[in-house]
Amino acid sequence: MRLVLDTDVLVAGVRSRTGASNPLVIAGFQGRFRWCCSVPLFYEYEDVLNRAEFLLDAGITRKDIGRLLDAIARIVEPAEVHFRWRPQLADPADDMVLEAAINAQASVVTHNRKDFAGVPARFDVEVLAPVDALRRMET
Repeated sequence: MRLVLDTDVLVAGVRSRTGASNPLVIAGFQGRFRWCCSVPLFYEYEDVLNRAEFLLDAGITRKDIGRLLDAIARIVEPAEVHFRWRPQLADPADDMVLEAAINAQASVVTHNRKDFAGVPARFDVEVLAPVDALRRMET
């Protein structure tokens, strides 16, 4: 299974051990799916995870985030962007996630499925909630 994790899933997975995002991120580190990520999306991960309000809320340091990002960089499969598909969605950050999924031939995992309404189907990209992605791994 090839997945592109929206930044909101990574944030939720780091912030809390409850819910489906944390075990999904762990499953990525365990190699239970192919975590695909483009360079622009990785930079968004870095930007959001290093925001002061996130660090305070999660109770972690920038050094911790640096180690996490290093670990993610070692395991992700690069989604090379050969063609830019922007704009397709209302939010440019969502366009970046969709673009990575199109180029990686992967599904998008997000908490904001409604923000992707209709567009991914045109590109044969499935949009899943974290819990749905976990269920797929179990079958």
